[in-house]
Amino acid sequence: MEHLEQPIVTFELSNEFVERLQLAIEQRDEEFIQGAFIGVPPSDITEILYEFNTEDSKYVLDLLNIEVAAEILVDLDEDERTKFLKTFQPEEMAIYIEQLDSDDAADVLSELDTRTREEVIAAITKPEKAKNIEDLLRYEEDVAGGLMAKELIKANVNWTIKQCIEEIRRQKENVEKIYSIYVVDNNDILLGRLPLKRLILSDDDAHVADIYEQGVVSVETYLPEEEVADIMQKYDLESVPVVNVKGKLSGRITIDDIVDVITEQAEEERQIMSGISEDVEEDDSIWMLTRARLPWLVIGMAGGLLGAQFIGLFEENISLVPAMAFFIPLITATGGNVGIQSSSIVVQTIASRSFISDTIWRRLLKVLTVAIVNGIALAAIVFGSNLLLGEELRLALVVATALFSVVLLASFMGTVTPILLDKAGINPALASGPFITTANDLLGLAVYFSIAHVLYNF
Repeated sequence: MEHLEQPIVTFELSNEFVERLQLAIEQRDEEFIQGAFIGVPPSDITEILYEFNTEDSKYVLDLLNIEVAAEILVDLDEDERTKFLKTFQPEEMAIYIEQLDSDDAADVLSELDTRTREEVIAAITKPEKAKNIEDLLRYEEDVAGGLMAKELIKANVNWTIKQCIEEIRRQKENVEKIYSIYVVDNNDILLGRLPLKRLILSDDDAHVADIYEQGVVSVETYLPEEEVADIMQKYDLESVPVVNVKGKLSGRITIDDIVDVITEQAEEERQIMSGISEDVEEDDSIWMLTRARLPWLVIGMAGGLLGAQFIGLFEENISLVPAMAFFIPLITATGGNVGIQSSSIVVQTIASRSFISDTIWRRLLKVLTVAIVNGIALAAIVFGSNLLLGEELRLALVVATALFSVVLLASFMGTVTPILLDKAGINPALASGPFITTANDLLGLAVYFSIAHVLYNF
């Protein structure tokens, strides 16, 4: 699809502009609204529309270039878009859908109820576009088939270079970005790819069969999106062809789609590691936010209660050496921090699939070595600090020894727990945050008081 070239405007949202735009909307000042958004990227306009209600946003959208308006629909947050689209008639929505690539169009339509979706597809005036969208709607959202776009450039292996160039010209309105030309046989079986540079440098009479590259990296329609992202990262691909179970070329996935997948994965991992068990956002309902957070808060509270009970077992010891209580936060905080550091590195390694090249024993040996170095450094610092502050030598020795032991134990727990969870088919990110912190608090207290019990001869 062709776009009118406009200079890109660097836009900063300000209260003054929002107030001026609100006034223009109320006064139906079309000239100001259209002029204000000339050259402004659709993503910036999307951010502006979040400041207005649905009716005012739709008024602005109707005044914009149809291609820009269609991109804004795609940029909208999914929940906001679902509410926004309810103000459109199916025929009106079809006009915007026709401007989108098939994958974006399918993503938007998948959020609608079945009847509305079918009415929109029926109103699309381009039969090929409608068919492509219907094909994509058959796939789950989180597999390659649900990510791919049907728009691509393919060339028959028997064609000449001249025929190939003519096909590119014919498809220029459908394919906005050309990364590769995919080569197929008479049955649409993917054979390889033809780089643009090689196409341009070849004679018109040369045949595709003589110059194309075989053995192209491809993914199957049923492949999970996480594996597609891994493949594109591994081979540094800007796009990857998608084939069905018979090897027929079905579509392509571009780098912008994979960036979205990676971003969603990172957000999901971040929420899980912070103790949020569901994919939630700030504007979700109170019940959803509570349900996502409460389970891990309960686990943390239970760990705190157990810790309090555990400390109670050593109440007599603390009464004999009251200064021991001062160092409980130091022991628990250090154990929690070390555990989270270790588990975060392991979770990242598991996510990148690089851990499979390393043996578990070699990894544990490396973790142990790092833990020993860190433990010695921290123990030396706390031992020296206690002596400088005038603490009793035996107490300084207890704290330093306990701290060293906790660092070793927390590193071990933070490394082994994610690996075991991954082997059991459980998201290893669950090992981080509240889980590791709570477990290491209890273990740290046990180590601290056990060492004190031995050194003080309680």
